[in-house]
Amino acid sequence: MTKYSVRDLALAGKTVFIRVDFNVPIKEGRIKDDTRITAALPTVRHALDAGATVVLASHLGRPKGKPTPEYSLKPVADHLASLLGRPVTFAADCIGDPARQAVDAARAPGGSRLVLLENLRFHAEEERNDAGFAQALASLADTYVNDAFGAAHRAHASVAAMVPHFQAAAAGLLMEKELTYLGMALGNPERPFVGILGGAKVSDKIEVIESLLGRVDRLIIGGAMAYTFFKALGMPVGRSLVEDDKLDAARSVLSHAQARSVQLLLPVDHVVADAIDANAQTAVLEVRDAAIGDRMGLDIGPATAHLFADALKDAKTVVWNGPMGVFEVAPFAAGTMAVARACAAVNGTTIIGGGDSVAAVNAAGVADRMTHISTGGGASLEFLGGQTLPGVAALPDKL
Repeated sequence: MTKYSVRDLALAGKTVFIRVDFNVPIKEGRIKDDTRITAALPTVRHALDAGATVVLASHLGRPKGKPTPEYSLKPVADHLASLLGRPVTFAADCIGDPARQAVDAARAPGGSRLVLLENLRFHAEEERNDAGFAQALASLADTYVNDAFGAAHRAHASVAAMVPHFQAAAAGLLMEKELTYLGMALGNPERPFVGILGGAKVSDKIEVIESLLGRVDRLIIGGAMAYTFFKALGMPVGRSLVEDDKLDAARSVLSHAQARSVQLLLPVDHVVADAIDANAQTAVLEVRDAAIGDRMGLDIGPATAHLFADALKDAKTVVWNGPMGVFEVAPFAAGTMAVARACAAVNGTTIIGGGDSVAAVNAAGVADRMTHISTGGGASLEFLGGQTLPGVAALPDKL
């Protein structure tokens, strides 16, 4: 990694502003999934153990630039306190007197040394990357750490505009891990290198496809996005999801893969049904079979699952982003679960690129067998697509 790490900073006696990603699901005041909170704990503990006072800041949901009780981070503060076994001072705002008073109280003798600020997006200036708002945030601390990879693709005040206000700034341990593994996939991966892309739309992944075509040895494409490729090849697709405006893009991908000697694998059979419903009548057909009629393809079939698993057997690096079907509905989950198990069996580095793929490996019970599970769906996609992430670019490079 070319960026400074929190491990490179002298933190004793400092007040450290750590941008975290605590954008977690909350229902009736209770955290439903604390994965993003626990992912940030190593950085928080590192700073506390080094003798720093820690100021944590995050967004939560889309409150549209004004205080909204349902998007308050107060339940997160309580949950964080229970995870760490120590008090967390909660600031009723992220700037102004409430924030300053909370930080002063935490720094005082006997204070908690740990503050969580209220939702950054209660101020519209956060998403505008406003200079004044960034300066107000920066005034709370003297050192900056970004550990919110999931927000690094946003040019927002807490991830971009406030960084130049600090002489010392670095990536947190989670951000460092994300950049190390995803950077390895784009830089010098051990081969064979296999990319797996699924999900709904080619348009969401076209930059990633083009980026990976210049790097992988094999590219597996499944999920609903495969049907745009099928239609581009003149195959029957029924009522499957197709992006008609991306047919030329799909043909271009197929052409580029051939020109670059990349083996591109598409499904050979699929599970079809007339509705996305757990009680729907299903059938397994070859993808060239016109018997699909007006039904939809909703999962890869068993022959495809076997084909994809075979393509992963000798892989040394695997990057997977996007499910193979509507895996949230039981009749259409088998293909995604099979790919998850095949990734878990890889004798090499397996990188799961956020979003639904994370839910899939958790549902398959193989999350602990993956090398790295990214916390940033959108950020990992943009990174793998070769884009510069504002939150990463803002951090200083090592000299």
